[in-house]
Amino acid sequence: MNKKYAGLDFPAWFDGKDVNEAAFCREFLSKNKLIYADNAFFTPDGRLTDPLLLKEKIYAELECYAAKNIPRTISNIVEIMKLAAHAESFPPKPDEIHVQNGTLRIDGSFLAGRSEIVRSRFPIDYNPQAGKPVVWLRFLSDLLYPEDIPTFQEYIGYCLIPSTKGQRMMILKGEGGEGKSQIGPVLARLFGCNMKDGSIAKISDNRFARADLEHIHLLVDDDMKMEVLKQTNYVKSIVTAQGKMDLERKSVQSYQGWMYARLLAFSNGDLQSLYDRSNGFYRRQLILTTKEKPADRVDDPDIAEKMKLEIEGIFLWAFEGLQRLAANNFRFTESLRTLNNRKYVKRDANNAIDFMESTGYIRLKADMSVTSKELYAIYGIWCDENGLTPIRQRSFSDFLMRNLKTYNLEHTNTVTNATGRRVWGYLGIEPLISPRISENWGKSLCTYVPES
Repeated sequence: MNKKYAGLDFPAWFDGKDVNEAAFCREFLSKNKLIYADNAFFTPDGRLTDPLLLKEKIYAELECYAAKNIPRTISNIVEIMKLAAHAESFPPKPDEIHVQNGTLRIDGSFLAGRSEIVRSRFPIDYNPQAGKPVVWLRFLSDLLYPEDIPTFQEYIGYCLIPSTKGQRMMILKGEGGEGKSQIGPVLARLFGCNMKDGSIAKISDNRFARADLEHIHLLVDDDMKMEVLKQTNYVKSIVTAQGKMDLERKSVQSYQGWMYARLLAFSNGDLQSLYDRSNGFYRRQLILTTKEKPADRVDDPDIAEKMKLEIEGIFLWAFEGLQRLAANNFRFTESLRTLNNRKYVKRDANNAIDFMESTGYIRLKADMSVTSKELYAIYGIWCDENGLTPIRQRSFSDFLMRNLKTYNLEHTNTVTNATGRRVWGYLGIEPLISPRISENWGKSLCTYVPES
């Protein structure tokens, strides 16, 4: 203790001249529940989203004692606190939802109080007596078909827990003007800092974008871009993430972080990929189509604010969907329309499916064969005559290789071409037309008229 200040009542971490930063951390942590894990501070209120809040609290303790280098002292204390409050393991709890007045479990049990340090806490109270969200339900009945509302209910409930067991993302598709964008502000009120506005296209193109979703429950793309994705691996990895995944930030070494963000997009079209036409890409999508907007409907500009007033009832509605989803082993309720939407999007992205089911060009026949080159040429004729753009030859080949069992085909290098050479091709397909017509190779046979 500095002799000049002997006898004065100072904190243990201040000697009258300097701040003992380590001692300050010990006292601060003894009075505040705080841990540091996975590159973030967590409190009973959830993740500390703004580091400035912690610095403000430290400054409030220091301002009467520290007179010099205060910003540097605070920064040093924060760094020491990361070590002093570090927790080796702090995994998410996928069966718990932390709200303002306690913790709600999927089984319906509720524990009042908020003494536990948690990863996330929603800015609402659990009120089992809350009334039905009448405005919200009426809005959804005007927006979605009745058989699709349970799917949407389950998905919003699914986003309440830190889990990706459902292995799905959701797209709400409409022509525009139906009111899809009113959902975003309501979800922002429900999820608070656990939701983030963003872009699926950015996730696809930017390898650093995934790290921005760490600790987040839901990403909402309010106006999904119509451009096709050049790569889908980042999007697919988020949708199906289980446990930790490799994350990257600029100028920082990659690290393992928890990822349980769900993706919800509002769009006027489909989510398509430039190269990925695999089942894995499309089966991860729940695609709901909106109703057409009635010509005589008058929109309420305050509808979102009115729905926010029902937030406790909306939470109960979403929780009901979560319980139904969990009881069904996290398999979503899907109407025939939703299933057909996925099939349509898949076919629209890959016209080779329709070609394989066409007549007059090829026939599936066990004892026949066709070379790979000849089959692609026939496919090109089919596209030309139907006004379609053929997919790349490599993509066409990859599609057939993934679906050999579907069409009862065998890929082999024992097929004999027209010149008598053995080349790669397929057993089980009979070509019904021949594209080999001298200089007319690749032209439509329907427009070719041989000279007499």
